[in-house]
Amino acid sequence: MNTITEDDIDFNFYLEVTEHKQKVRPPKEWLDEIVQEVIKPPKEVVCTLPWSKTESTFNFRPGEVTLYAGSNGGGKSLITGQVALGLIRQKQKICIASFEMKPKRTLYRMMRQFAGENIERPMYANKVEFFKRLTDRFHIFTKDHLWLYDQQGTVDMNMVIAMSRYCAVELGIKHIFIDSLMKCVPGEDDYNAQKHFVDHLTSLARDNDIHIHLIHHIRKLANEELMPNKNDVKGTGAIADQVDNVFLMWRNKKKEHDQHNGKAVDEKTPDAMLMCEKQRNGESESWYQLWYDNNSQQFVDSKEKVVMSFDMKGRF
Repeated sequence: MNTITEDDIDFNFYLEVTEHKQKVRPPKEWLDEIVQEVIKPPKEVVCTLPWSKTESTFNFRPGEVTLYAGSNGGGKSLITGQVALGLIRQKQKICIASFEMKPKRTLYRMMRQFAGENIERPMYANKVEFFKRLTDRFHIFTKDHLWLYDQQGTVDMNMVIAMSRYCAVELGIKHIFIDSLMKCVPGEDDYNAQKHFVDHLTSLARDNDIHIHLIHHIRKLANEELMPNKNDVKGTGAIADQVDNVFLMWRNKKKEHDQHNGKAVDEKTPDAMLMCEKQRNGESESWYQLWYDNNSQQFVDSKEKVVMSFDMKGRF
């Protein structure tokens, strides 16, 4: 795991888009690229979500932006942390820029998901030995593949753009998680700023062949048990229009409330839904049923709640 701070980045340099003279090129340069691609087509890097049920219907493509939207406490940060672990398992370099949680808290939650159990109350008697194994394996798993940007609170959107460009150009990072849009554009009704920021993100992703994961909120619904739709994304409609993919995260609050109150529930009913409401360059817009394992804080494929093993080594 690596940490990026403001001191690491020359923001003025990385705020600047590529010089115009580098953008203006003779046709021969593109012709040469076309010939090379025809002779030896580049191997397409296909990145997927971490659940087996999603592999055939959704891919993370270079040059795109994916929006994850949901309510407060709806599981957006948890599920994107799990997505990030899944991308590391696919040998992808990622950076998490959470402006709502300190890196230590982000890491704690990811380590719990990685362990597949509650690391505060591990199933093993020897906690010291457990944590040694956990930290050693997590370090090996994330080494050279995970960076965290250490900055919390409201940030200038231009600094976020500069940070993302630095990650792409200098570190070779291919997936950048930004949590959340409202911390980059604090005015909920500043639609022009929201549109401007997301437009910059889409250009940045396209120009640097990276994938940007943007976390956002939905409007407060009349009832927290209601399922949202794409029109419930907070702010301007241009946000969902400009990004390539839109996921809505919904937790089954009725089931949670019934369980908390000791009422009988149907375990076949999912604990959450990850709803793909837009996939510009894909053929499917599927809704994925998920179940929540409280010990690991993982969202899993089925009601049996079999947790994922990210480094494929099994239990600790």
